[in-house]
Amino acid sequence: MAQGLKRGFSYGRPALVAYLMAGYPDRERSLAAVRAVAAAGADVIELGVPYGDALADGPTIVRAANEAMNANDGGFGLADTIELAAEFLAAPGVTEAPPVALMTYYNPMLRLGLAQTSELARRAGVSGFIVPDLPPDAAGEWLSASEGLDTVFLAAPTSTPERLAKVGEMSTGFVYCVSTTGITGERADLPALLADTVARVKSFTALPVAVGFGVSTPAHARAVAGLADGVVVGSAIVKRQHDLADLTEFVSELARAVRTP
Repeated sequence: MAQGLKRGFSYGRPALVAYLMAGYPDRERSLAAVRAVAAAGADVIELGVPYGDALADGPTIVRAANEAMNANDGGFGLADTIELAAEFLAAPGVTEAPPVALMTYYNPMLRLGLAQTSELARRAGVSGFIVPDLPPDAAGEWLSASEGLDTVFLAAPTSTPERLAKVGEMSTGFVYCVSTTGITGERADLPALLADTVARVKSFTALPVAVGFGVSTPAHARAVAGLADGVVVGSAIVKRQHDLADLTEFVSELARAVRTP
């Protein structure tokens, strides 16, 4: 059984959660990117599954998903992403690799089959799933099928106390705090009320709380690290994913920022 996602938050400091698009710009270069990000200091790797109806994602991630689906023979989906994670986690020298969470929508999981998705992920060493279109009150079938895997639910600034309580109760690994309403993507500034949002979410859970959506620069990452247990960076990483040198330098800067008080 894979170690859980909480391992990435066990260092006594905020964790850097780095999002990468699987299969982008092609399979081999995406695998190289995962390895580079791990070496550069990511504490958790969030591996995005290419999907054509990614309602929560902004243009950078949508473009990367489309390119991944077009660049690989036969497309690139959930099963391919699990295989990619397995290759990363099984390589020599990665016994201390960051835990891997798959970010996918629910439809690909249903198409592959919930039991099959869970079994393949466990065999691969994947630690958990982030499913943005799966609310906790509709997750019973998946939770029954996914023993041994963490499931991370999302909390938003608009979430009611009842929803926050459910998210805090049913999440495992960590809770994903969406910094602002809308889609993923780089933004010039962090939301003015982010500290209040994080405090609300933390009041409903004992799990680590990681903040994502719009965290775009090392300065953003340092600010979020002062509020939350984890910092999720996605679009700003994905746009550098085709250039390993640029990617490595940027993630190293993020890691230093998160670890600097």
